[in-house]
Amino acid sequence: MFSTMQDVPLTVTRILNHGMRLHGSSHLTTWRGGGEPQRRSFAEVGCRAFQLANALRDELGVQGADRVATLMWNNAEHVEAYFAIPAMGAVLHTLNLRLPAEQLAWIVNHAADRVIIVDGSLIPLLAPLLPHLKTVEHVVVSGPGDRSPLEGAHARVHDYEELIADCPTTFDWPEIDERQAAAMCYTSGTTGDPKGVVYSHRSIYLHSMQVNMTQSMGLTDQDTTLIVVPQFHVNAWGLPHALFMTGVNMLMPDRFLQPAPLAEMIEAERPTHAAAVPTIWQGLLAELTAKPRDVSSLTQVTIGGSACPPALMEAFDKLGMRVCHAWGMTETSPLGTVSRPPAEVVGTEREFAYRLTQGRFPASVEARLTGPGGERLPWDGESAGELEVRGPWIAGAYYNGPDREPLRPADKFSEDGWLKTGDVGTISADGFLTLTDRAKDVIKSGGEWISSVELENALMSHPDVAEAAVVAVPDDKWGERPLATVVLKDGSTADFETLRTFLAAEGKIAKWQLPERWTVIESVPKTSVGKFDKKVLRRRYADGDLDVTRL
Repeated sequence: MFSTMQDVPLTVTRILNHGMRLHGSSHLTTWRGGGEPQRRSFAEVGCRAFQLANALRDELGVQGADRVATLMWNNAEHVEAYFAIPAMGAVLHTLNLRLPAEQLAWIVNHAADRVIIVDGSLIPLLAPLLPHLKTVEHVVVSGPGDRSPLEGAHARVHDYEELIADCPTTFDWPEIDERQAAAMCYTSGTTGDPKGVVYSHRSIYLHSMQVNMTQSMGLTDQDTTLIVVPQFHVNAWGLPHALFMTGVNMLMPDRFLQPAPLAEMIEAERPTHAAAVPTIWQGLLAELTAKPRDVSSLTQVTIGGSACPPALMEAFDKLGMRVCHAWGMTETSPLGTVSRPPAEVVGTEREFAYRLTQGRFPASVEARLTGPGGERLPWDGESAGELEVRGPWIAGAYYNGPDREPLRPADKFSEDGWLKTGDVGTISADGFLTLTDRAKDVIKSGGEWISSVELENALMSHPDVAEAAVVAVPDDKWGERPLATVVLKDGSTADFETLRTFLAAEGKIAKWQLPERWTVIESVPKTSVGKFDKKVLRRRYADGDLDVTRL
């Protein structure tokens, strides 16, 4: 027996039409730095998305499932592309501007992008690559910037505003199968070539609904969200689509991602919510400590990408900014968990412990833990294993290039189709995930596991430590032992023995887990999305580039 319900496709087009019609007065503000911010209503953003779609089809010949890439910051024009490209039936491909040049070129060629929309400030990044981008026929430049480096290349160069200026503000959107590709994003390729994840219209729509759930980010059209997480990183955690769906105002920082301009825009534009990785918030905290600002409007902060140190969460609590942990990855669209403590612990001493977890799984994300021998582990808050997930916005394969079957490597997907996340952790009986490490970063010492994340969080709770990263290094006796690399705050007088004693005090860290090897570094190397890049530290240690003290 079948239902009597209408079968209406869940598409990005529906989000676009709904947002501009019912939330047309909501606004998108782009911070331009030093001048008046650019402001556009959702209705204006929608009309310009219609114009962009017309220009791409009629002027540049984009058809069907053609890939249109963006090499841009977080701004209004990028949001216009977010809607115009998928809604016309093409595929949005966001390019990570922080990747090495060789990886960027490989990604564009692998995806077979026909058009690249580039911010004028990023022309110096694109121009040297352009001769190597075999499939790119058109480059559309948005905003000011010297176009001359692009001259002489095989691709035609267009100005964004001139291209869309005379185009109609209506578009006959095609009927799209909700399972059709809407957008694609490549992983950072820390091991091997980057891997392409292709999001469907259906997955984006359902993910947007989950972002808007009360037990998720729970925002309304009375809120303004500062979207610091880059639009090239997992669709800015799905926020542009989700916020357009519900009329939440957007504040886009463009290229101004340093602590000082972020503090300035929070004080001036009064956002109520913001989303970014921990390294952004660590920098902002240092800025606000050195130069206090009125940031009282910002009462909610979503942190993902890597674990938030407890000391950072406590510091923002004191500023009136409630930090909410979330977990996800490129392959999960990215929302996998959000840490909203259960009702029975709110207001009790147990609440903070729940907030430190990565959070609880929503109904659409199924999870399981797998032990080293492939055994299924219980949800008891103690049994640690690799997290595997599945659901309607979870990748089931990687893009394998035009005219090739999707790729499902055995180390990334189980035989029954679950995504192997590479994250190691526990799940409590009530479904809260606590990640203890990445499988590749866990320290295997004498047959026991040591969590590098636990050591890092403990170190960063010391008042003299700005940042800390812990990696496994070879040890003749134990196989592996932890190496603690620390960034000390200006004026710090702490030495390694002091820090080691601090870790041992009050049972913070078990004695056998305490690092014997220590070094001070100027800064922790970061990946293109702001996570600690531990492979760089391991390589520097192996090459003898670190001045290591052994206690």
